[in-house]
Amino acid sequence: MGGPDHFFVEFEVPPGTAELEVRHDDLSDVNILDFGLDDARAGGAGYRGWGGGTTEPIVVNETAASRAYVPGPIRAGTWRVIVGKAKVVASPARYRIEVELRTTPTLVGDRPRTPYVAPPPRKTETRYYAGDLHVHSRESTDAAATLEENIALAKQRGLEWIEISDHNTVTQLDYFNDVHAKEPGFLLIPGIEYTTYAGHANAIGATKFVDHKIGQPGVTIETGADAIRAQGAILSINHPVLDIGDLCIGCAWSHELDPAKIGGVEIGTLGVTAGAQLFSERALAFWDALLDKGAKVPGLGGSDDHRAGTSTGLFPAKVGSPTTLVRATELSTQGILEGIRRGATVVKLDGPDDAMVELEAVMRRDEDAADAALAFPGDTLGVRSIFLRARVTGGVGQTVRFVKNGAPEDAVAVTSDPFVHAIRVAPPEQGEDRWRAEALVDERPRTVTSHVWLVRDPAGPEAEAPSANDDGCGVAPDGRSRAPWFVVALAAIAVALRGRRRSAR
Repeated sequence: MGGPDHFFVEFEVPPGTAELEVRHDDLSDVNILDFGLDDARAGGAGYRGWGGGTTEPIVVNETAASRAYVPGPIRAGTWRVIVGKAKVVASPARYRIEVELRTTPTLVGDRPRTPYVAPPPRKTETRYYAGDLHVHSRESTDAAATLEENIALAKQRGLEWIEISDHNTVTQLDYFNDVHAKEPGFLLIPGIEYTTYAGHANAIGATKFVDHKIGQPGVTIETGADAIRAQGAILSINHPVLDIGDLCIGCAWSHELDPAKIGGVEIGTLGVTAGAQLFSERALAFWDALLDKGAKVPGLGGSDDHRAGTSTGLFPAKVGSPTTLVRATELSTQGILEGIRRGATVVKLDGPDDAMVELEAVMRRDEDAADAALAFPGDTLGVRSIFLRARVTGGVGQTVRFVKNGAPEDAVAVTSDPFVHAIRVAPPEQGEDRWRAEALVDERPRTVTSHVWLVRDPAGPEAEAPSANDDGCGVAPDGRSRAPWFVVALAAIAVALRGRRRSAR
């Protein structure tokens, strides 16, 4: 079955039709076909839903619809079933489509739908807000979790927001208002998992359908990215190196897209349980390679949870694993989006119980007040020199290090809570350097900040020169006292005996 990745089967809907049902089957144990529906409107305006590879019938009437499908007027004219060639290994690829037209509706919605309205800020203070940027509800037909189940698990794990990123649909938004009224302290962020056969993207904040049928007239990855950005949403690449074959078709990213149109990279998916640690390390390398091309995009994390933490199997997803922390001025959709655009993020790769790492640029290494910081992740700072400070909480027994332009510096042991690791650095003569901080468990990244960018400004600030006995490693919880030289020496010997290694990128 050659040609484009999608084709269409048209059928006529006469006047007076009140409801239609489409039953479909790919008639194969090896082939996988996806299905969706367009109504009689032309020019791409007729989108009525995307069910993917399930065999669930599509039922649509004016006030109700199957999950992932859009209720509304049943217009007379030519409708079409969309068929996506997700996997075709046996030819000819056969399928069956049956359409039933009714003059009386039979489907009744199980809960009210209302047009989405962004709620007012849930909280108004500048700080890091913990959430998950990749959660599915039952409006993805391969998912089972309700919004309420996702929120219950998120709150149990200490999260304050999640993004509901269902596959190629925004029908989940019809239920946000009701949930927000019942959960005044919690935030649901709109989104779409823009699912194609060459990669999945996260349209963070999107509230309008974006055509995903790459290869159809006028539909490219560039036009998809433009449509996401045009509605004020952010395009992030989901699980860019998750190549696990038929377990997740098209999950690994192979599109060529202008880096200027990319607003983030999912550096953590599924936590670091089982084999997911490998994907995180390869995703970090993917992120660094994109940054090497000049993109200034933050690292993000998302669980890809489809079942509110009840998944089983090789990669059991759970809301909050990983956790993304966004430094924002308020807990609102726009607040979180602005924080992501600034690049002010930290990713706890396994979950909310991981150590927190706060990266700041300061004039003196022993300053510990947040308002003394000149820069946070996402900021570009013009200086002659500066101190970078990584403040670690909840990380005793781990190590912490800085990473410059993708290359890790030496790690130091985290011996107190909180613990501060600070180094004095200078920007390059030309261009810019990027710096992030990482907490490591068993010598592997566990918490990762986004970057501070440094450029040379001859008239910019210059950090206080280190004292003659400055050890250049960690400082005590108050940010001022330094360990005696023999303590530093013993710590260095202990770390060496553990056989540290520098992580390859």
